[in-house]
Amino acid sequence: MRIEDRAKEIADFIRKRSEFLVVAHSDADGIAGGAIAVKSLQHAGKEFEIEFVKQLDPSTMERLLAKNREVIWFVDLSPDERMKGADIVVTDHHRSPMRSRYTLNPNNFGIDGDKELSGAGATYLVAREIERRNVELSFLAVIGACGDLQDREERKLIGVNRKILEEAVRSGKIKIIKDIQYFGRECKPIFSLLYNADDPIIPGVTRSSRGVKEFLMELGFERSDAWKRWIDLSKEDKRRILSEIAKRLLDKGFGSRYVRRLIGEVYLLEQEEEGSGLHDAREFATLVNSVSRCGKPDLALMICLGSRGRYLEEARKYLDRHRNNLLRSIKLAKGRLERRKIVYFFHAGSSIKDTMIGSVTSIVSKDLSSPTIGFAYDGDDRVKVSARLRSGGIDLSRAIRVAASSVGGIGGGHRNAAGALIPRGKEEEFLDRFEREIEHQSRFDVL
Repeated sequence: MRIEDRAKEIADFIRKRSEFLVVAHSDADGIAGGAIAVKSLQHAGKEFEIEFVKQLDPSTMERLLAKNREVIWFVDLSPDERMKGADIVVTDHHRSPMRSRYTLNPNNFGIDGDKELSGAGATYLVAREIERRNVELSFLAVIGACGDLQDREERKLIGVNRKILEEAVRSGKIKIIKDIQYFGRECKPIFSLLYNADDPIIPGVTRSSRGVKEFLMELGFERSDAWKRWIDLSKEDKRRILSEIAKRLLDKGFGSRYVRRLIGEVYLLEQEEEGSGLHDAREFATLVNSVSRCGKPDLALMICLGSRGRYLEEARKYLDRHRNNLLRSIKLAKGRLERRKIVYFFHAGSSIKDTMIGSVTSIVSKDLSSPTIGFAYDGDDRVKVSARLRSGGIDLSRAIRVAASSVGGIGGGHRNAAGALIPRGKEEEFLDRFEREIEHQSRFDVL
């Protein structure tokens, strides 16, 4: 069976049902996917409610089942086998053993769920089959894919994501341009964009205030130019900056592969205002993710569904709060970082929110070549675990699932980014089992 055939089968099932509980993951991909699900149900005249969750632990699943809804639609999440007998729909892209009849997961069809189709994209494939006018929701699938960083490796969306992107372009929702790939081309001043540049780093500039100032002055920019946005610069000014970055990379031996990462595709939402934080799909996804990390996924959903005005104003306040919390949390995490035989880890306790530990671990791991583990308490006598690895032959989703299960927890995710919930006091035991699982994955070269 092709993935398109499964999407049609699920759409047929949805059309025959009347009441739905949509359960979506509380990150940018899950919220964008949740918006697609509820909008498609709304178009079809169905009754529905939506709930966002961080993870499907046993108590959460019991609570969801107790709602006694006709159908539960899981978005960017996969329940375990205990829910196999219930009327459920699953549109997810994480590696999962779940094989219910109405599950659409790209990994089950030979499609890489890490980079070829996101959770929002999987949800969109079903929504498009429910009703053809749901093609207008294709832009949300692009936002979800960007939020899940599926455009980062190739500097563009590929696979099924690419086909969805093309539908968004044809529907007039998105415009594709080629531009700089550092984050903040519309929403941040040049100073901040260069200071935070990390993929690739800019030798002598990244994370150096003095380095940024000297870089711009050497190129003939005025001091005030540092506070202009990238989109405010002339083509000639942009060319000078990009040429100098490329020169520095080559002079330091980084090679042409890194230079090529400077430019790639940017996806602009045609109906949004330039510089609004919603015009660039990556910046839109960042806003959605930040609002949710501050505990407001419902507000993030409203933004995805088109609410602006006071909703957008409030969302921007949460974005600023998230950025401040993130900077503080990164500093704390680096101060607590420890090295084991294979992995690096830090334990934040209650000092970092469990909703932020994934973002913090991702940033900390960028400077490390081995797997990085972050721990944070979740408020319910459990520990949220995030695992990240920049590159390599390790499948973190498998390693974390095995390790979490061994201590009475649950885990899963992607090859290079995974998460778990485990009981408090089991952290050392978890790390021991996690490292044994990594050693078992013989492709990894233990440093």
